Amino acid sequence: MTKIVVYKPLPDETIEYLRSHADVAIVDPKQPGALIEALKDADGAIGTGAKMNAETLAGATRLRVLSTVSVGFDAFDVEYLNQRGIVLTNTPDVLTESTADTAFSLVLLAARRLAELAAFVKAGKWTKKIGEDRFGVDVHHKTLGIVGLGRIGTSVARRAALGFEMNVLYVDQGVNERAEREYGAKKVDLDELLRTSDFVLLQAPLTPETKNLISTPQLKAMKRSAFLINASRGPIVDEAALVEALKDGTIAGAGLDVYVEEPLSLVSPLLKLDNVVTLPHIGSATHETRAAMNKNAAENLIAALNGTLKTNIVNPDVLKR
Repeated sequence: MTKIVVYKPLPDETIEYLRSHADVAIVDPKQPGALIEALKDADGAIGTGAKMNAETLAGATRLRVLSTVSVGFDAFDVEYLNQRGIVLTNTPDVLTESTADTAFSLVLLAARRLAELAAFVKAGKWTKKIGEDRFGVDVHHKTLGIVGLGRIGTSVARRAALGFEMNVLYVDQGVNERAEREYGAKKVDLDELLRTSDFVLLQAPLTPETKNLISTPQLKAMKRSAFLINASRGPIVDEAALVEALKDGTIAGAGLDVYVEEPLSLVSPLLKLDNVVTLPHIGSATHETRAAMNKNAAENLIAALNGTLKTNIVNPDVLKR
C-alpha cells in the first residue's frame, strides 16, 4: 500500500483524510535521523520546515511526491527533485489574503508606531497627552513600492490603492495587467521604486538572484523618511546593513515578519531598535487559513500520487517525462 510520511503536526481530520488513502507514518523531524529513515520506503511526504535535499532524500528510492504546507519552497532543492523526477506541490492560493493582511498591517504598524505605543500604554507610561515625539506618519495617499507583484503583492496593492488611495509602484519580471488596470499600479525599475516610495514592500520569492537584494546601496537609495517592509523571506534583506540603516537614520523604520534566522535570536540588534516592528513570521497564521492550507496540501499530495493533480505544482516539467 502507498505510504505517506507526515513531518509536521496536522489536524486529526487531515490525518484521517490521508489515512483513508494510504498508510501514514508521523515523524518528528527534529529527532535525529527519524525523517531520513521514515522516507526510505515512502511514496509521498507532507510537511514544512525540514530541508529536503540529496542528504535527506538519497535513500528515499520510492518517493514520488512532496507536498509543502506553504507557498514558499526554499527548503526544497528543486533541481535535485527534478533530477529524481519527484513532484513538489505547494499551497499558493489559500493563504493569499491572510498574508496580504499581515503585510499591509506592517505598513500601518511601522508608520503609526502602533506596537510601540501599545506597549507604552500597557507599561503605564501614558500619564499625559502625547507629544510630537511619539507621532507617526500618514499612510493614505503615500507611495507604496512593491517588489514582487504576484498573488500576495497584488492583494496588497488592492488594499493600498482602493482602501488608502495610495500610489502603487512595482518591480516584477512580467507586467501585471490587472494591477495596472484596476489599481493604477505602475511598473518601474528597482532604482526608481527605491528612490520614490514612502514604503518599500518586499513580496518576492527567495532565489539566488533575490538573496541580499536589499543591502547598503539600496537602503541608501531610499528616502530618509521611508520604511522597509519585509513579509516575504528574511535573506532577501542584508540584515546587518538594515540594522545600520535603522541606527543612523538612513531610513525611518522597518516592519519585519521574516528574518535570516528564525526564530529571531534574543540578542538580535533588531530587538533593541525602537524604529522597527518585529513579528514572529505570522504571515498566514490564522486558524482559518492554516486549516485551509493543511487541507489543500493533503489534497495536493493524494491527487499527485494518483496522477490527477493539475494545479499547485512547483515543478510541472517533471510530469512531462
